[in-house]
Amino acid sequence: MKVGVLSDIHGNRVALEAVLADMPSVDRLVCAGDVVGYNPWHADCVDAMRGLLDGEDYWPDSEVPTVMGNHDRAVAGETPFAFNGMAQAGVEHAREQLDEAQLDWLAGLPDERLTCNDRVKLVHGHPEDPDHYTYPDEFGPDLLGEEDVLVMGHTHHQHHEVYDEGIVMNPGSVGQPRDGDHRAAYAVLDLDSMTVVDRRVEYDTTEVVHAVEDAGLPRKIGFRLTQGR
Repeated sequence: MKVGVLSDIHGNRVALEAVLADMPSVDRLVCAGDVVGYNPWHADCVDAMRGLLDGEDYWPDSEVPTVMGNHDRAVAGETPFAFNGMAQAGVEHAREQLDEAQLDWLAGLPDERLTCNDRVKLVHGHPEDPDHYTYPDEFGPDLLGEEDVLVMGHTHHQHHEVYDEGIVMNPGSVGQPRDGDHRAAYAVLDLDSMTVVDRRVEYDTTEVVHAVEDAGLPRKIGFRLTQGR
């Protein structure tokens, strides 16, 4: 079984479309949270994960197993988080853009879930704390439970490690990479060979920069996309 692994889409439809177009044939798609926030296409990205969009730009035709990120939680439940000005602006914009069904979907996302015959666990930040930033230097086999693969997001840093006990991985951010590479990030997990291929894909950041400005969002959101930081 091959699994396309996404995280931290953050309302960036242009990056998501590029990732789905670039993705090789997989049997399943999963998402480690933060579908919304920062960029202006929150509704499109939510509906893509809900499996409600089809056509040449979107690969999913069924709901994508997804966990709740901190931006998802803030938008759906208006729960507090230590957001900076850019992040808070994205949260407020998403609340204005999403309809009741989309907000309900976000609110119903779990903090963790098992998928792929319980072989893969999805969390956003850390298995014991969904808001903890687990950077690559904290990866280790001790993070694994009964699952074969632990998928985390939140840091926007793409990395994976293969241990005797299983795989710990972060596919990086689709919509706002912060690891110095501006290209949209995702990964392909092969559960038969227990291997991971980290992938990056170019997309039109200029289109997103203009859309951010047109939406009245902080210009720095768009500028950061060109820097990968």
